[in-house]
Amino acid sequence: MDYAEAVAAFFVPRREGTALPAAVTEGSPARRLRDACEPVAMHAVWSRTTNERLARLGLDFLTSYVGGRGAFLGEPSGAVVAAAFAWFEPGLVSTLWEAARTAVAPDRLVQARDESTVASLREVLAGEDPGEVASLLADAAESADGMGRPLFSGRRADGRPQDVVHRLWWACGLVREHRGDSHVAAAAAAGLDPVEMNILTELWIGMPLLSYTATRGWAPEAMQRAVARLESRGWVRDGGLTDEGLAGRLSIEQRTDARCAVRCSTAAGRRRARRSARGGLRPPEPLGAAVHRGRRVPS
Repeated sequence: MDYAEAVAAFFVPRREGTALPAAVTEGSPARRLRDACEPVAMHAVWSRTTNERLARLGLDFLTSYVGGRGAFLGEPSGAVVAAAFAWFEPGLVSTLWEAARTAVAPDRLVQARDESTVASLREVLAGEDPGEVASLLADAAESADGMGRPLFSGRRADGRPQDVVHRLWWACGLVREHRGDSHVAAAAAAGLDPVEMNILTELWIGMPLLSYTATRGWAPEAMQRAVARLESRGWVRDGGLTDEGLAGRLSIEQRTDARCAVRCSTAAGRRRARRSARGGLRPPEPLGAAVHRGRRVPS
């Protein structure tokens, strides 16, 4: 899949008048902080500049995503990368990881991804001063617990960038990976496998059954078996969540929130963190507008 195909498939503006799901409007402070950081954290995935730079190294959209995100783990086997990515079909991740490693060395990939993403973000954020939020998030992330969080810990080990735009991207990525690793732990503790968790999430946010799960590479037979297991558990019925299923998914969300608490060390930092979660201090708006409102694909 190349970049243009990925944009056509995934980068679709929300239809006018479509209500936001409760997962967004009623999210906890930790969830809202994650949502605020997401557009910046994922800029490397959706930036045309980054994708074109990596394409010159022999990577397409999918190998860029798996190779770029997995590179912070070092040079493990594909099975290890698949375990860290969790929600994707393991064979797919392993194949993409090996293809990325064959095309370009991980350290060279990281350097090219960093340089192109920061350049693109600098253009998008022209006229904005992200210094306060970048430093706040970096301070919080650097002191967060890394136990059982491989993607977060690998990214953190890369070190705090001196450049403020680079620091913003790095810190937002840490918030995202910390929550992601925490979510994997919460799902595993609830006895759910990756396919079941994907199904619960897509139904929770209002997507049609299996519409999101299928994008993670799972075979139709594996998805249908997972649906049957959730139906047997009493969590899914007639293509939607039951009351018990909704309660179960909310419980996992709450456990994730509890595991991914990112705290600042000073009282002033804590006040700013509360403002950030309420929307008073967010990563600069131009990028959020570009990603969330679908006005344009980030350059």
